[in-house]
Order: sequence, then C-alpha cells, then structure tokens
Amino acid sequence: MKRFILLDTAPIPGTADALCLFEYGDDFVIKIQGGKGGQLMNTRTHGSEDALATIPCSALSSKADARVLIGGLGMGFTLAAALQHLARNAEVVVAELVPGVIEWNRGALGEKSGNPLSDPRTRVVNQDVAELLKSESAGFDAIMLDVDNGPEGLTQKSNSWLYSPGGLEACARALRPKGTLAVWSASADRAFSQRLSKAGFKAREEQVYAHGNSGTRHTIWIAQRK
Repeated sequence: MKRFILLDTAPIPGTADALCLFEYGDDFVIKIQGGKGGQLMNTRTHGSEDALATIPCSALSSKADARVLIGGLGMGFTLAAALQHLARNAEVVVAELVPGVIEWNRGALGEKSGNPLSDPRTRVVNQDVAELLKSESAGFDAIMLDVDNGPEGLTQKSNSWLYSPGGLEACARALRPKGTLAVWSASADRAFSQRLSKAGFKAREEQVYAHGNSGTRHTIWIAQRK
C-alpha cells in the first residue's frame, strides 16, 4: 500500500508556515505543513499547470526574443510547458519565494518535469513575484501566475495583493503592448473577471482538466492587455 513519506520541509519566508514535500509511490506531493487545504500540488495531476503556459506561449512560438514571467515555480510543469513552445532565444524568468522549492526542482522532483531549470533559457530568481512586478516596466510578452490556490481560494493572506486592483495594474504595466496575463485558479471567480477588466485587460475564462479528459477542472484566465 502506498503511503506518504516526508522528504523535506521548506519554510515560507515571512510566515510561520512551511511547505512539505512527500513521496507517494512514484509521485511527489506538496502540502502545507499541518495539512491546511490538503494537497497543493501533485506530479500526477498537472494538466492545468501545463495549460497555463501552453495557451499564452504557443502564440509566442515564432516571436524573436520573447520574454515571459512565471510567478511560482511549483513542480516545474508550467516552466517546462513554456519552454516547449518558445523559441531558442527566448527568456523565461521564474520568481519563486520559497528557496526549498527551487532546490527540490533541482533534485528528484525536477526529473518529473524534465529538469527545466537546466534549460539555458530559464532564469530563476528567489523573490516574491509581487516585488518583481513592481520593478518591471513593459518587460514581458506574457505573465503566468500560479500563486496559492488563485484569487478566491487563498491559503496565504499575504498573496492577496497580487490579485487586487493594484496587483493587476502592476501586471499590466509589466507587460509589453498586447501582452498576455494568464492566471491559474482552483475555482471560478466572477468578481475576479470584473477586476481584470477594470485593470485594463480583455479577459476570458477557460476551464481545463487537472488530469486527462475528465474529473476535476481548474480555471485559467487569459487576459490581454488593451
């Protein structure tokens, strides 16, 4: 019988919480310490994480010197999908707040996603994506956010600014003209769609399967800067 085997614990900077990496049979699972909210990520179910990058980056496949930002490294699947669709001279900046998550992706966890951190197009920074966005101006063709459980299902209150009007306006400023913001969420949120519009985006919602062609669906907002 499969059981969860704790491999490592990584403190979340600025909080009393930590992320825990478990081995579960042939898969890896990340949870919040203490079990709040259950599983955050699982290497077996990453279809929506793939789609978060595939949708905006496939439109950039022929663009020279494309530059994109991923907020939240997670298990590396969004990064791997972005690299799959971008040209050889592209740059993918990944902002990850938790140092331990970066180290996990350089180890056994990274093998599950094809070791995308070793790709020369990848630049990973140990930084809160919110702080990085505040310092950028028209620097990215696409921004992909997979922070927490999305705008409605936050487990860390400190993440709320990113989905606020001020956070979305910062995303708009950080995008190049006609750039795309893609936001992952565990569930739909009509109020967030309205917030995107007020921040200067033309947005649509896409429902994508977490794994395969049935079962749990997640929401991805695809929002183009007006």
